Amino acid sequence: MGGAERLSYSIAVRALCEFTAKVGDLDLRFTPSPTALEGIVGHRTVASRRSDGYQSEVALEGEYKTLRVKGRADGYDPEQNCLEEVKTYRGDLSKQPPNHRQLHWAQAKIYGWLMCRKLELAQINLALVYFDIVSEKETCLVEAFSTAQLQPFFEHHCALFLHWAEQEMAHRDARNQAAQHLAFPHADFRPGQRHLAESVFKAVSTGRCLMAQAPTGIGKTVGTLFPMLKALAPQKLDKVFFLTAKTPGRKLALDAAQVILQSADAPPLRVLEMIARDKACEHPDKACHGESCPLARGFYDRLPAARQAASTLSLLNQAALREVALAHEICPYYLSQEMARWADVVVADYNYYFDFSALLFGLAQANNWTVAVLVDEAHNLVERGRQMYSASLDQSTLNGVRKTAPQALKKSLQRVNREWKALHNQQPGAYQAYDKAPEKLLQAVFSCSASIGDYLNDHPQGLDSTLQNFYFEMLQFCRVAELFDEQFLFDISKRDLDRQRPLSQLCLRNVVPAGFIRPRLTAARSTVLFSATLSPRQYYADLLGTPANTVWIDVESPFHADQLQVHIVSQISTRFVHRQASLEPIVELIARQFAERPGNYLAFFSSFDYLQQVAQLLAERHPHITLWSQSRGMGEAQRQDFLDQFTAHSQGVGFAVLGGAFGEGIDLPGARLIGAFIATLGLAQLNPINEQIKRRMAAIFGAGYDYTYLFPGVQKVVQAAGRVIRTQQDQGVVMLIDDRFGESKVKQLFPRWWSLEPTHFRAIE
Repeated sequence: MGGAERLSYSIAVRALCEFTAKVGDLDLRFTPSPTALEGIVGHRTVASRRSDGYQSEVALEGEYKTLRVKGRADGYDPEQNCLEEVKTYRGDLSKQPPNHRQLHWAQAKIYGWLMCRKLELAQINLALVYFDIVSEKETCLVEAFSTAQLQPFFEHHCALFLHWAEQEMAHRDARNQAAQHLAFPHADFRPGQRHLAESVFKAVSTGRCLMAQAPTGIGKTVGTLFPMLKALAPQKLDKVFFLTAKTPGRKLALDAAQVILQSADAPPLRVLEMIARDKACEHPDKACHGESCPLARGFYDRLPAARQAASTLSLLNQAALREVALAHEICPYYLSQEMARWADVVVADYNYYFDFSALLFGLAQANNWTVAVLVDEAHNLVERGRQMYSASLDQSTLNGVRKTAPQALKKSLQRVNREWKALHNQQPGAYQAYDKAPEKLLQAVFSCSASIGDYLNDHPQGLDSTLQNFYFEMLQFCRVAELFDEQFLFDISKRDLDRQRPLSQLCLRNVVPAGFIRPRLTAARSTVLFSATLSPRQYYADLLGTPANTVWIDVESPFHADQLQVHIVSQISTRFVHRQASLEPIVELIARQFAERPGNYLAFFSSFDYLQQVAQLLAERHPHITLWSQSRGMGEAQRQDFLDQFTAHSQGVGFAVLGGAFGEGIDLPGARLIGAFIATLGLAQLNPINEQIKRRMAAIFGAGYDYTYLFPGVQKVVQAAGRVIRTQQDQGVVMLIDDRFGESKVKQLFPRWWSLEPTHFRAIE
């Protein structure tokens, strides 16, 4: 929307053309595959070849009725009176679909008209310059146009967009008016919820970042979304992005939005849910182009009607989007990408804003949107950030694709294999970390990924899925390699050590994601990171890169110490060396508590092995207690089946792994869960990778053990314990099983409202 005002609507040239000049099939075969960095370098190279008077990045602006069109033309040569639109690409230009070329000419003509207006020209030469980033050759397509030709073209495209723009201005005006008078959707705020909501409103009003540690059960989702909607008009916000780490968080956000939408004075909002491509794809066996997929054929011809239909809905969740898309015979996933431009609230996974190629961040930058960002369960962003900015390659995958790859690619894959083997053979042990990746290996990977990119452009029918996935992994590897610095490790892990020739995995491992997260936090008008566990403050500030003026609040809890008995059972050690000795005492502890107060409990352990050993012994010794256990690799349906065992009338113990699917984000209020046993400090596994991370944390922050093991571990414990008390009526018990829970350093990380009690159980021999 780019700061739409009451009387005029502003749009970028590129966005205008993408709305009005895209026709025909959705076709992902010939994409300008260069990275953003390669594109910038390509544009600079073209500009450097021009004459002294050549002007780069020419700012242009024009109006049509209530529409203001703005943009930057790539270059203008006054001597030749030639305006250039530069496009970088790799591969065979003759394979470019005609509708891509048509879109590029539309952009050139709009810029051409704006330049004629600015310089009062009667005619202008327009050039489409296609720059091959591999050969660095230019293909120039030049045509002369008079202002008499360009003016009606400009006005035609503006008129096509104007009806939509007027509809959007009316929508935005109604949205902003109603949002200012929006009342809180519940009878009253819960304790702590008002403090949270006021802090969010203040943060967005002052344009600052907020970190809010707020206990589970106060209604964080509504408590953060409501004040952001109240800020839409005064802060001239275009969008609110609500980002979640996992599917349950997305559902909670959509539920909160639905509560607001159903209130009496609800503003006319469009709330969009974005989901992963593989979950939205109707034809997973087909490629994304018109010759393969019926929903890609004629996509842009049918998109306007689908977009219009979708724009009338308030809640654009997965089901609603699918219904609209299929009614218009277009792809639901790409309809959701289109509606991200026109939604007011977007609910999506972290990666839609924080990833290298994040769609929402890219759209916000390209369209100059003013956005506010809510980051739910923000403690997850440390580990998710590390994953997003890391890259790995697996030797067994390389061996597989070398056998099946087309002949034209075998040589470059063989070169990667040769450099990999040389590295592999030099390595004495199972694991080795380096300060940087070997140059020869990187060159081989860069060269190979370029070869596959070229091959794909020449053979649009594509590759088999294994090679294509390996290609995407190589592209990520190349991207991370270009950014590699002291915030990363390069390591090689060998596995299958009993084989004659063990295989290895290469990893460019991000250790501190702050450098990539910080620019995303500061690009928004305000970013609010909230979670029940954001302590200690400095740990999250260091690893997430929060700006210096970030406000940190610890919201008071609505719960009281007498609601939750927290026992530290210090007579049992859960350290690995004491594991066998701990089985029997833990079983007796669970059985005694269950006998004292029958009901539903969760028992958390550090691993599946530990969990299974305790569950087995409990089943043998106390067969009357009902048990159910988390298993490895549970799907969403199996996870739901596990949770469905916890009813208001059932009695039993569910066994789960700490830090897994049931350690956070699940809601079992009242009698559905009355207690938890946590038989682990939650510390990360002691292994060579974590020890390397510990060294790096010590070098950068002077806190190796705390940043690698202690803080992330205790955060998982507090999250798991937070499953027990969900409402102000709940009563429950938490058993923290390990002597280390008694250490003051650990106890300082617990919620302030907890009252810690020594175990009521006699010392267990």
